[in-house]
Amino acid sequence: MVISEVAVFGEAGAAQYVQHVTAGPHKMLADEPKDRDGGDAGPAPFDYLLAALGSCTSITLRMYADRKGWNLGNVSVKLEYIRESKEVARITRAVSVSAAISEEQRARLADIIERTPVTLAIKQGVGIASNVSIGQ
Repeated sequence: MVISEVAVFGEAGAAQYVQHVTAGPHKMLADEPKDRDGGDAGPAPFDYLLAALGSCTSITLRMYADRKGWNLGNVSVKLEYIRESKEVARITRAVSVSAAISEEQRARLADIIERTPVTLAIKQGVGIASNVSIGQ
């Protein structure tokens, strides 16, 4: 079962690293920031990785809370991708809700956060099958 399908196109002669990203009907740009010789025309690839993790976290919490009838208020997720060395990287994730919730609810949400679909994909690792073709 295909969960997601995205197409990325880098146009010859366009700004150095700008990539056109299509996800269903949505069109986005990706680029590198100026300090990495890009034009900063869109989020960098790691920004999209963090956006996927953060949005999956927020959506999953909202779905769970809705099923339980819990009011979370606003859900905010802040993330950082930190490269500690060539071999070691980590993501920090801080989640907050604006509504008053019990300690039991907070603990349950903390458990759910660790089991969101994108969290599990990142933690478990995902195999990548790649090929290169000529002409399109």
